[in-house]
Amino acid sequence: MCTGDRERVEWMERTNPDETGTGDVEQHARPGPAGNRGVPASAVRAMTTFSAADEEKQRGVRRMKLTATGMLLFVALVYVLAKWASGEGAGPWADYVAAAAEAGMVGALADWFAVTALFRHPLGLPIPHTAIIPTKKDQLGVTLGEFVGENFLSGDVVRQRMRAVGIGSRLGAWLAEPEHADRVTAELSAALRGALTVLRDSDVQAVVGEAITRRADAQEIAPGIGKMLEKVVADGGHKRVVDLVVARAHDWLVLHDAEIMDAVQGGAPGWTPRFVDKKVGERVYKELLRFVTEMRDMPSHPARGALDRFLTDFASDLQSDTDTRARVERLKGEVLGRGEVQDLIASAWTAVRSMIVSAAEDERSELRLRVRASLLSLGARMAVEPRLQAKVDNWVEGAAVYVVTTYRREITSLITDTVAGWDAEHTTRKIEAHIGRDLQFIRINGTVVGSLAGLVIYTVSRALGA
Repeated sequence: MCTGDRERVEWMERTNPDETGTGDVEQHARPGPAGNRGVPASAVRAMTTFSAADEEKQRGVRRMKLTATGMLLFVALVYVLAKWASGEGAGPWADYVAAAAEAGMVGALADWFAVTALFRHPLGLPIPHTAIIPTKKDQLGVTLGEFVGENFLSGDVVRQRMRAVGIGSRLGAWLAEPEHADRVTAELSAALRGALTVLRDSDVQAVVGEAITRRADAQEIAPGIGKMLEKVVADGGHKRVVDLVVARAHDWLVLHDAEIMDAVQGGAPGWTPRFVDKKVGERVYKELLRFVTEMRDMPSHPARGALDRFLTDFASDLQSDTDTRARVERLKGEVLGRGEVQDLIASAWTAVRSMIVSAAEDERSELRLRVRASLLSLGARMAVEPRLQAKVDNWVEGAAVYVVTTYRREITSLITDTVAGWDAEHTTRKIEAHIGRDLQFIRINGTVVGSLAGLVIYTVSRALGA
């Protein structure tokens, strides 16, 4: 067992001493050589367990080993018989057969050594540069990771591959199908509901309230209000409000005449006679009712004109007068600082969230219907418009290139760390089970090719010697 294997076994025994020296691969990941980085337990299990398919492949390797070894023994037997026949005077043919068999043995032994050296030390002898897979496993993992990073995760390769796929046209054709649009709409609705469920109301309310307050503090509102008021007055939009106010004021005066007269009398000096107070109260009420009535019935009433001039001047002051703008800003700060206003801002999120969740759950809601219609329209356009397809392709290519170029080291480290976490012995057995059968053909071919080469060499040498 090599030093790296021994260290991994000792670590696993320390990790789970209750197990019989193998550790708990179900719960623990083995450390890699660089920084003791962990490897997912599923990757460890994959290389430390043999499935039924693996066992079948391993049986196939054994059968091919027997075949290759049988050919080696066959050419050895042929060599012995040919040499014996040559000594008995069988003729020159025996020398040709012996030369071919001898070369076949050499080829078979050489290829047996080469194949065996990949997985273990031949005959158990610690010959240098043998048992390559178990001793060089971590280095092979690093090399494999570098190979993948350089040849599969380069920006140019990813861009060319994504461009060849034609995602824009394919995605458009796929989205143009109603059942696919329904599926995407349902998935988006589920994702939206999940996101809104995960978010805590208190956190979102605090963020929304802080954002609105900060935005309101940073933006001066007086000029905007002044421009809006100026436009309203210029268009006569305030006149309906004035009509409504004076009409309501007239109706209120008619209904509360006694209260108004009592209020006027109650404010009179104590030394005046009561009948005088009554006459004054009645006179004030009548004049007030006349004034409101005339203002209601006369669009050209002087009071209306005065109100128009006041609003026009106020709109101008909101835009240009420093003192007026400063007072509006102070009032804005006082209003935003009130608890009732902050509660109103925070409660808006609750109402919005409830509305969105309800719309996302209802398959016939306006939100889902509009999303579905938008997806169908987008899919139909993407399927036929080259410019839109090119835009989508560029977005996808850019995103893919960004991911592979930014996180290439993390992606390749997944390969190197996973390989480093594999147990050397089990990794060797599993790799041999998967490719060992094909490697045995190398031994068979070495025997055949070696025999033919030996025969050719012997024949040429005899011909030249003659």
